[in-house]
Amino acid sequence: MKTYIVENVNEFTMVYSMEMTQSVPAVKMPTAPPAESSAAVLADPGLDAAVGDPATDHLRDPDRLRDTELANEIEFMTARARSVGSGRANTMLAALDLRVRSYSVLSLACSGQNPSQRELAGFLSLDPSQIVALVDHLERLGAVIREQDPRDRRSKVIVATPAGRKLYRQAAAVIQAAEDRSLRGLSVAEREQLRSLLRRIAFEPAP
Repeated sequence: MKTYIVENVNEFTMVYSMEMTQSVPAVKMPTAPPAESSAAVLADPGLDAAVGDPATDHLRDPDRLRDTELANEIEFMTARARSVGSGRANTMLAALDLRVRSYSVLSLACSGQNPSQRELAGFLSLDPSQIVALVDHLERLGAVIREQDPRDRRSKVIVATPAGRKLYRQAAAVIQAAEDRSLRGLSVAEREQLRSLLRRIAFEPAP
């Protein structure tokens, strides 16, 4: 049996291919491969450039992707706007032990409509199990309670408590501040136009 000290994977592949019909070599691999140069990394599109290399730092700036076709697609832009806005709102709501999703459930519970968990799942486009977890969290905060649905004894409706309504008023102010931050580049008229257009898209009647 031959023993090979292999300096790189390509060399091992070549040697092993030559010897595999005779015997299986015992290979002693180095504990850590030698660091690749920046040039070698850039030559392979599947690898990132070396961290901290001033010559390639500009390649890691996501803003340079704004001129791509994707950046002009409406579905992408709305998804990105939602992601940026929700992230900001989640950060600001953290002090109240809320997130955008739990705030949404609380808001609907405070609407006077007494929504069922099924209705919440459908309106918020969430899985019923996610709604259960969100309502459980709000119950632990003392913000909502589950009551028998008078329309269907097998169902529960979500009702805000006095503490929940107080929490909602605080959270609504936070959401408004987050919205103002996200839409600071738009005039009042442009905000209302955007709201109108989004409402038409979000609540378009089913075909």
